[in-house]
Amino acid sequence: MKYSIKDLNKKYDLELVKVIKLIKKENAKIVLLQFPEGLKPYAVAVVDYLKERALKVVFLIWIGSCYGACDTPVGLEKLKPQIDLVIQFGHNELMPEKF
Repeated sequence: MKYSIKDLNKKYDLELVKVIKLIKKENAKIVLLQFPEGLKPYAVAVVDYLKERALKVVFLIWIGSCYGACDTPVGLEKLKPQIDLVIQFGHNELMPEKF
């Protein structure tokens, strides 16, 4: 099954516009994206979306385990000097606008 940004946006708001602004503000060239297990199926769709809007950026997807914001990638010592920005995503479902 191929997951899309459209499918993702129905369930979650990953604030991708803010991500794009941050990448541009930091002038990042290599960005590591870390997703919790529930969002990993959408990782490629997110990268495709960001690539369309943030030119000349290399995106890396952390495929190791991630169970929350405190679960930072381990073993990046060799890559760390080359990575300009690490972005961690969470996935709380959107609250309904009306109760």
